[in-house]
Amino acid sequence: MRVADKIELDPQSERELRILSKRRRVEARVQQRASMILLAAKGWRNKDIAAEVKRDRRQVALWRRRFIDGGVPALMQDATRAGRTPRVTPEIELRIVNTTLHEKPAAATHWSTRTLAKHLDLSATTIRRVWRRNGLKPHLQRTFKLSRDARFVEKLVDVVGLYLNPPDKALVLSCDEKSQIQALNRTQPGLPMKRGRSGTMTHDYKRNGTTTLFAALNTLDGTVISLCQDRHRHEEWLKFLRLIDRKTPKHLQLHLIADNYATHKHPNVQKWLTKHKRFVMHFTPTSASWLNMVERFFRDISENRLRRDSFTSVDELEQVIAQYIEHHNTDPKPFIWTATADDILAKVTRAKAALARVGR
Repeated sequence: MRVADKIELDPQSERELRILSKRRRVEARVQQRASMILLAAKGWRNKDIAAEVKRDRRQVALWRRRFIDGGVPALMQDATRAGRTPRVTPEIELRIVNTTLHEKPAAATHWSTRTLAKHLDLSATTIRRVWRRNGLKPHLQRTFKLSRDARFVEKLVDVVGLYLNPPDKALVLSCDEKSQIQALNRTQPGLPMKRGRSGTMTHDYKRNGTTTLFAALNTLDGTVISLCQDRHRHEEWLKFLRLIDRKTPKHLQLHLIADNYATHKHPNVQKWLTKHKRFVMHFTPTSASWLNMVERFFRDISENRLRRDSFTSVDELEQVIAQYIEHHNTDPKPFIWTATADDILAKVTRAKAALARVGR
């Protein structure tokens, strides 16, 4: 009759095994193995241990031998298994990736899982898994444009400096206008959302006019000064500047961040600014609207309040905008700018290098 190898535990090993057999955060299989060894150390036979822990006798013998060879650490390691031979070899995966990145289908701008699967004589599921592993999303495309402003670096450093290190005894206001906000009235009432079905709205609508929202976002506390006007000429911009002048403490200097729209630089605007010394203008680089923080607020009001609603008139649209901003100002949350000028310049440099490679 075969006799199992005898196990003798030193105090340290016995303590570790007892901890492993009882600790809650230890995997159940490791707890079970520790219990096997503790029983084996008491002289129990493998078949009796197997009956106690409800496992096969051969498994008890296996972990007894592994403990003798490797000690307590061996109980926490599972042997590697051969497993099924992968159907997608590295060569096939490389072919899928290269085709996705460097080739186009005959009558389309990008691949889908089905068109590429047909082209490579593979399954669509295989294509989907390879794309997921390699972070490939041919159906998505993002827009971008690099600024060609000759003073890009100077303006970038100026604006980012205001965000990260605002001047003392001054307010930094991110200003812009959201033009051509349409008062769209859907031709039929939409159906509400319910379980198993999203809300609906008609694809067609009636146009009831437009308005322009002028907004100045206080980068310190997130409050917004706003004004709706039917046009966005320099006259309306001057009216908005006068509103800012009335709404802000007189003893504070005002640093306004704006884009390069001609209205902001009109001679009449310049003349007004020379008479109001506390206004200091800072202009973002051309094609760099992302640098103006108020654009984030415009995105939020569009997504959260305007895009899905229906308006019978411009007056109703302007009332809704005013209510949204009033609610926003009761508990404002400032947007926190974190990117330094060096970080942005490094990213722009990489983008220019990538464009240069593509253009060759």
